[in-house]
Amino acid sequence: MFKSKKILVLVLTICLVMGMFSFGFAAQKQFIAIATGGTGGTYYPLGGALAQMLSNYVPDLIVTAQTGNASIANCNLIGRGQIETGFSQANTTYWCYTATGILKDTQPIKNLRGIASLYPETIHIIATKASGIKTIEDLKGKRVGVGAPNSGTAADAEIILNAHGLTFDDIKADYLSFAEVAQRLIDGQIDAGFTTAGYPTSSVINIATKRDIVLIPISEEKIKELVAEIPYYGGTVIPAGMYKGVEESVPALATPALWVCDAKLSPTLVYKMTKALWEHNDVLAKVHAKGKDVTLETALDGIGIPLHPGAELYYKEVGLVK
Repeated sequence: MFKSKKILVLVLTICLVMGMFSFGFAAQKQFIAIATGGTGGTYYPLGGALAQMLSNYVPDLIVTAQTGNASIANCNLIGRGQIETGFSQANTTYWCYTATGILKDTQPIKNLRGIASLYPETIHIIATKASGIKTIEDLKGKRVGVGAPNSGTAADAEIILNAHGLTFDDIKADYLSFAEVAQRLIDGQIDAGFTTAGYPTSSVINIATKRDIVLIPISEEKIKELVAEIPYYGGTVIPAGMYKGVEESVPALATPALWVCDAKLSPTLVYKMTKALWEHNDVLAKVHAKGKDVTLETALDGIGIPLHPGAELYYKEVGLVK
C-alpha cells in the first residue's frame, strides 16, 4: 500500500512538472500583427496570406492581418507602438520617417524600419463613362473619392491633382476606402475615384463589371515631372484588357509597396520572418496576381528608410547587402 502511494505521488509529480514545461512552452508563443488596408485593395489579401505563411513557417509565432486605412495610418500605428508591422507605400513611408513632402508639418516617425519591398502599386484613377471625365483636369467640380483618411492613396491624389493645377478645394473630395469608392461609383454617388493598389485590384474589377468605366491617364510629360520630383514614383502602364471595357493601355504612376516594422522588434524574430518570406513567397502568388511580383531580386527597391537589423542580416547572407 505504501509503495502504491509512493508511485502515485511520483506520477503526480511528473505530471505536474510536465504541465509546467508545457505551460512554459505555450507562454513562449509570440503574437504580432500586420496592418494592411481596405478589403477592396491588394494589401488585405496579400497581408492575410503573409500572416498565415509566417504562422506556418516561423516556430512559436502567431501572425494576424488587420484591415485599416493603409500607408500613412499604418506608419502612425507603428510610430505609436500600437502595431508591430504594416504595409505602406514607399513614398509615404519616407515622408513619415523624415517628416518631409506632404508630411512636412508632422513629427518624424523614427522607429520605422524596412523589412522588404514587395511589389509595385499602381495609381488607378477611375471614372464612369457617364461622368464625361476623360482627363485629370476634368475632375474640377466633380465628386471624387480620394482614398481613406491618412492613406497613401489620399497622398497620391493630392500630389497628382496639384501637378495638374488643382487642389482638393477644386473638387468635391470624399475620403473613402477602396470598397467605398467602388460602391459609390456603382451607385452613381461619385463621379471618379483614386485607388492605389496592385493590378488587377478587386474593387476596380467590381466597378467594371457593373458600370462602364474609363481609367484616366497621366500624360508622359507629367509622369516624367513627378518621377523627377519624387524618386519613389515610377512610370508604368495599366495593360489593355486588365479591366472590363478598358481596351487600351493606360499610362500611370506606380510606387513600391513596402513591409515595414517597429525598430523595437527582436532582430532574431525579424530575421526569421524575412527568411520565411523569401523561402515561401510562392504562397503569395497563389493569392493575388501581384504576388508573382514579390521577388527577392526587388526586395530592396524603393526602401528609403533604414533596414531592420534582422532583415539586413538575412540580405547580407544572400548577398543583397554587403
